[in-house]
Amino acid sequence: MHLGEKAPDHSYFGDFRKRLGTGRLMDIFTQVRNSLRGMGLIREIFTFIDASQLISKLTTWDDRDRAIKEGLEQFNNETAGKVAADKQARFGCKGKNKYWFGYKEHVSVDMQSGLINKIAATSARVTDAQGFRHVCPNGGAVYADKGYGLNPVKTVLKCKGCHDATIKKNNMKEKNRDKDRWLSEIRAPYERVFAHRNKKIRYRGLMKVQFQVGIRALVFNLKRLMTLGVDRITCSSLDPI
Repeated sequence: MHLGEKAPDHSYFGDFRKRLGTGRLMDIFTQVRNSLRGMGLIREIFTFIDASQLISKLTTWDDRDRAIKEGLEQFNNETAGKVAADKQARFGCKGKNKYWFGYKEHVSVDMQSGLINKIAATSARVTDAQGFRHVCPNGGAVYADKGYGLNPVKTVLKCKGCHDATIKKNNMKEKNRDKDRWLSEIRAPYERVFAHRNKKIRYRGLMKVQFQVGIRALVFNLKRLMTLGVDRITCSSLDPI
């Protein structure tokens, strides 16, 4: 296709997504990541980890009205699977008062190159600490916020041989405010990048949401390579679609 050709309609991209599938897409992401590791661009020495909300486009007020109509007292995580159009979407909470309905994206970033190392989507009700195992690196120091300063994160870090550089909660005995202030400053540039990304999801169901975050992470890495001045990667083991 050249610039003068007419762009295909939306059905083409929908068919392509179905043909590619989530599993094959994540295989491609993994193979590209392994190529980047081989080039020394992802080294897992210093890793930024965070989670962000993925907000469903579903009309939650309509779902709440449907729940009331069916005799349910509340529309919450226990009843969402019965009345919501997306049976796998759930309510999540980040902090004390940030609620949303949908899913959660977990990401780990190599802090030396800014490339995404691992990406995962889960139900919104999964806590940051519970989703940590999906994106924990295989070594090095892990820089994460207060949501990761407890188990099961500590157990996973120990099993992976990682150094714990997470910010501690205020009620923890090992809390060091000066150190945590320094850790927050280190994390800040990466938090700003991911805080401004679009948090809306286009699809229903966890597998399709994983496709969305996976292809976005793949595109992010390819664009990042241009910034790093890398014009070629080798993924000779990619299977034909």
